[in-house]
Amino acid sequence: MEAPPSAVVAPVPAAGSAGSRGKPHDTGTLTREDFDGGPVSIDEVETGLFLGNLTAATHMETIKSFKITHILTLDSVPLPQHIVDTTFLTTKYVQIADMPREDILQHLEACVEFIGNALDQQHNVLVHCYFGVSRSSSAVIAYVMKRHNLDYQAAFDMVKAKRRFVQPNGGFVAQLKLFRRMGYKIDPSYQRYKMHRLRLAGEQMRKAKILPQSFHSVVRPDPDITRENPEPIVFRCRRCRRVLATKSHVLEHRSRNVPATGSGSGLEVELPTTTTGTTANEPRLLEQLAERIRKSSLGSSPSHETNQCRSLLFVEPIAWMHRIMLNTQGRLYCPKCEQKLGNFSWVNACQCPCGETMTPAFYLIPSKVELSKAVQNVQTTV
Repeated sequence: MEAPPSAVVAPVPAAGSAGSRGKPHDTGTLTREDFDGGPVSIDEVETGLFLGNLTAATHMETIKSFKITHILTLDSVPLPQHIVDTTFLTTKYVQIADMPREDILQHLEACVEFIGNALDQQHNVLVHCYFGVSRSSSAVIAYVMKRHNLDYQAAFDMVKAKRRFVQPNGGFVAQLKLFRRMGYKIDPSYQRYKMHRLRLAGEQMRKAKILPQSFHSVVRPDPDITRENPEPIVFRCRRCRRVLATKSHVLEHRSRNVPATGSGSGLEVELPTTTTGTTANEPRLLEQLAERIRKSSLGSSPSHETNQCRSLLFVEPIAWMHRIMLNTQGRLYCPKCEQKLGNFSWVNACQCPCGETMTPAFYLIPSKVELSKAVQNVQTTV
């Protein structure tokens, strides 16, 4: 990848890089001195807010000439220690690669706050990555979105007008749009954010075959355990009445109104059947389920609820689901009576009979569960 054209060019390479490119270190680990980001490239997006490349952030003459006092780094390797230790600089480092599946969303609030605090104090802040094209521009766009209450496209156009070669990768663009939908902050209850985190966890499971500690939070606590403010709407095992999930655990999806086809995912899809043993397209159970949910005053309009498919009940991963942190896919059994309730897969898509797909997929079969409006969740023996 070639470095973009420079707004400001200095013949001096990144500080500390001369003569060290490709040179092995005694520690055997790479440091910032191993890389040369090319000539200085820096642009002022708003008063006091600069967007640039690695060389701009490591070239002391550039830092001083633009009166930079704060540097935000989004890169795979931190700045050289002599830059970080400079007394007049306040620095922040976000370790992230320029890949669409990287989770930049989790860093956006902190980045926006860092930029905002610097500008509020009338200081100049430089936001940079390696070339100043994708990672750093994403952080600046997030700031501009929140500062001016803009959607992604408007903020992107504003930043691009100042630095013509900015271009967040496709994954970052999707995350910036999600950042906007959540009100420029992380909303853990927002379904699209839940799915974003689950997809990232699924990628980790695909690689490591085990759920990393950093993603354990995507597995929700067991709702059957007594809590101070239990949710009133719960789904229970139809056989033993053990509480399995709450309404907030459900990942809604709209019916596509198309015939069911094989998912090709390796997941076993079971549907309610009629008394004659044939598959029911619109079983009475699902009609009753949808009707009872509509009557529960869950904050959604009746027209919204009628669009939600109930052929399969997709839910978040929950702590009672046996060995889901250690297996990429498998079956779900009731932790009390051991009845099979559904299936899960971190890595393969599950197609609902309505035609919608979900990845990762954790689903309960509607005929195996019942909806209950309980006053409180009572702790049971598992």
